[in-house]
Amino acid sequence: MFKPTLIYPLLGMLVFVLFCHSGHAQESKIDSSEMKTLRIDPQSARGAAVSQIFDEVEFIPLETTKESLFGSIAEFDLTDSCYVIFDYDTRGVFIFNRDGKFQGRINASSLPKEENEKEPQNFWGFQLRKEGDRSLIQIQSRKYAIFFDTKGKLVKKVLHKDNKYRGEYTFSNGDQVQQGFRDNKTKDSTYYELAVLRDTVPVATYLPFDVKRYENDQFFGHGGVYDYRVQDELFFLTYYKTNIYKLTPKKLSLAYRIIFPAANTLPADFLSNPVYKGKRQEYFDANRDAIYALSGTYKFGNNLYFKTHSWGGSREKKFAFVYNLDNADLISLGNLEPDSLSHFLPVNDAGSGWDFSNRGFHKYDGTYLYTSYSSLAMFSFKEQSAGKNATYPPKLASYFKSENKKSNPVLIRLKPKKN
Repeated sequence: MFKPTLIYPLLGMLVFVLFCHSGHAQESKIDSSEMKTLRIDPQSARGAAVSQIFDEVEFIPLETTKESLFGSIAEFDLTDSCYVIFDYDTRGVFIFNRDGKFQGRINASSLPKEENEKEPQNFWGFQLRKEGDRSLIQIQSRKYAIFFDTKGKLVKKVLHKDNKYRGEYTFSNGDQVQQGFRDNKTKDSTYYELAVLRDTVPVATYLPFDVKRYENDQFFGHGGVYDYRVQDELFFLTYYKTNIYKLTPKKLSLAYRIIFPAANTLPADFLSNPVYKGKRQEYFDANRDAIYALSGTYKFGNNLYFKTHSWGGSREKKFAFVYNLDNADLISLGNLEPDSLSHFLPVNDAGSGWDFSNRGFHKYDGTYLYTSYSSLAMFSFKEQSAGKNATYPPKLASYFKSENKKSNPVLIRLKPKKN
């Protein structure tokens, strides 16, 4: 069953992403002059064959050893030579080459011991940083940003105040994008959902908020920044809105306003009316079809990908979509029919598991989308496809011969059609 993400106990995590600077930020305006309104009924979405949506499908088993074994992919990124994965269960970062061979691991024991620290170190994710020709994996500890190479070897540690890497994304002009930014120069410290920084100083700040909102209210959601690989353009999503914003170095604009049927729509005053404050879970319990968040938003040619989130879930609910901006055709990604392109294996576990409904696509690299599911699901799907006379490529055939349902998850790499 889908488990929503509860955001209000966020203050501990904000320690690592909020910082002081030498300037004073002022709220920047949001441009809505080119906004497009999309009217979408999730239940009208149709199914399709895998080969109607994707041009290529590749299954990439991740090597299973005692050192590399992990549960599921909570966070995923990639370099030119490897995949980097964070697993919540083991609190570890696992590094595999592009063929799925294990090449390194970072866990709490990899972190250098900090002065006068009595409690063991831990961390909750990673970020990739480009430094010259090499990629580094950045881990946040209590005092430091700690950098490892793509073999998992320690490179350096830098005090947070001296760390030049502030954001989640860097524009071509060097400006960085950061979520959860604090303007420490105002009297009460103003916070912003999003900021564009130049040399740690904000050049644009958007969507101010009071950090005490996390103490006094409930925030369930996903959202965030999505890179769909158009230079200097990002999609941005925020709490309790079905708006898709576009961020560039110059402005934040409202790109798409999605209108869902009444049963899927939050009240217009959901954020402002005090009757909902602290009682949002009660509202979602009573209105289980209400869409409270979007995620996984990418655009390929004429096709807009996105995922919706509502309270609870069922295997019949349609939640992930491809919407054609030219003809309004709506396809449910949870209802794709396996065919010969996918070796008669599903390209996500919707209808069987919960990985795709919880996390959707992990990443887009400019050519391919990435998702995953467990080996338990993979072997079950193979059994279900018996009689289809599927022909497996050597890597997948070897996996089915040597691995089992307890092996590491399998990556699925998909090349989406653009029109």
